[in-house]
Amino acid sequence: MELTAGDVWVMVSAALVLLMTPGLAFFYGGMARAKAALNMIMMSFVSVGVVGVVWVLWGYGMTSAPGILGGLVGNPVADLGLAAHVGTGELIGIGYAATFAIITVALISGAVADRTRFGSWSLFVPVWVTLVYCPLAFMVWGGGLLSADGLIGRTFGEAIDFAGGTVVHINAGLAALVLVMIIGSRADFGQTKGYHRPHNVPLVMIGTAMLWFGWFGFNGGAAGTAEEAGLIWVNTMVAPAAAMLAWLLTERVRDGRPTSIGAASGVVAGLVAITPACASVSPLGAVVIGALAGVGSALAVGWKYRFGYDDALDVVGVHLVSGVIGTLAIGFLALPVDGEGGGLFYGGGAGQLVAQVAATVFTLVFTGVMTAVIGLAIARTLGFRVSAEDEARGVDLSEHAESAYSFGEESASYEPLVEDARA
Repeated sequence: MELTAGDVWVMVSAALVLLMTPGLAFFYGGMARAKAALNMIMMSFVSVGVVGVVWVLWGYGMTSAPGILGGLVGNPVADLGLAAHVGTGELIGIGYAATFAIITVALISGAVADRTRFGSWSLFVPVWVTLVYCPLAFMVWGGGLLSADGLIGRTFGEAIDFAGGTVVHINAGLAALVLVMIIGSRADFGQTKGYHRPHNVPLVMIGTAMLWFGWFGFNGGAAGTAEEAGLIWVNTMVAPAAAMLAWLLTERVRDGRPTSIGAASGVVAGLVAITPACASVSPLGAVVIGALAGVGSALAVGWKYRFGYDDALDVVGVHLVSGVIGTLAIGFLALPVDGEGGGLFYGGGAGQLVAQVAATVFTLVFTGVMTAVIGLAIARTLGFRVSAEDEARGVDLSEHAESAYSFGEESASYEPLVEDARA
């Protein structure tokens, strides 16, 4: 079988999306406290390792094989080890799909920074991907409940989710909120204004650049035509640009000064919001979605202080809120296809909006319940949280016996917890 230009593009896109998870590691690592930076980075990197293996063994089959349990999930034993695809070009798309699963679970980690056991997180990753991500991906993209032929899709209409508004961002954002409620707040949460400040802002900006770069593969890898690819590319450029400006303006009005962290967070909020809509709205619509996401998430990150949940790195405020904004905005701004359908603003009626609302509500309920079951099971067996003493001295030391920074022998914070095999 000859390698086509389309095959090459999907392979490049897969590499771009895979790069996003190290980018996320830097983004989160810079936002974390210095004594938790390595642990934060490791939570993303271990997600690559664990999900990569799970995807080959049974994960992909759960998203694409014939449905079971009434269309909730694909058969996990129908394609063990991808044996049925060896020697076929379908492995290109399978690899591309794996990168989405990897970054989705890695997104959750930012909410539980500074206080989470690495071993418990390493168990949470494969269980959550198996029981939450794979079923939802099947329901949206694999012909399950939320697809055109599924029960919910037939009842309320098929929701548009081109690259993961429900499957990736609402899913990860709600899971982050549930996990935060189970693990609890850090000891000093909310005691003083600005009590948690990113320890390395340049690292955050580098991570943001990697995420934005990789997102062109995230959104554009599944483009079917040159026209669609062009629309996706422009929308993926302009929505985060508008969101960044909107976030900075919100900071200027509210706080008196725009910040680098605000710029980085605005870019990510815009990327999140345009993800489900990137192939369905005009560039002007993308500007509107980005602006709404920038303002909405900039305001939402303060909810954690009002409602008392310690979302350390604002996963809920950015991914859940902007994911909902982008998913619902499709109901208003979707372009007609061949002169038919479209959102409310294009004369398509309320049908698409109803479908978007139904998919959003279902995702919130499904993810919330399943994540609560998984999180509580781990918390009550292995335990999810480090001790108060380990939290105070830092999870880099307690979980990895490492320190991100060393400034000379006398001031180094590294304290080996095990015998050095090289000694």
